[in-house]
Amino acid sequence: MKNSKLKLEMIRIIEAQNSDLPHLRKLFLNERRRTFADQDISQFKLEDFDKQTQGEYILIAHVDNIPIGFISIWLPNNFIHHLYVDHKHQGQNIGTELLKAAISKTNFPLTLKCVENNSKAIHFYLKKGFVEKSRGNSSNGSYILFELTNDVK
Repeated sequence: MKNSKLKLEMIRIIEAQNSDLPHLRKLFLNERRRTFADQDISQFKLEDFDKQTQGEYILIAHVDNIPIGFISIWLPNNFIHHLYVDHKHQGQNIGTELLKAAISKTNFPLTLKCVENNSKAIHFYLKKGFVEKSRGNSSNGSYILFELTNDVK
């Protein structure tokens, strides 16, 4: 199933379980290293997943009982903290399906921050109907605060 297109009916979106954690930690670490190659990636660790998603609601895209993507949401603020899809499965609507599933568990508006130099993610969020609300700076660099006020496109 290397780079073949997945059929959406093969993908299950479910709530994260403890048994998913080893896969999620690896996915998070690997995709952060790819996404933030301009940063000191030697500082990224497997345990970052647990720290950065603590208390968040996590949905996973599963194929054959293996997580291939996830979204984590801080529910009190309807804030999407993380959305990652394994690079081998990007461009197959998995991120869109994760967003749709997250919307069913939250209220509008949904917000998220995206690092300015992550052009692939920015393009994705704009295409899905998010709009820029403001800009700011964080330890990860300059970011754009996006907001979604109705269903994903």
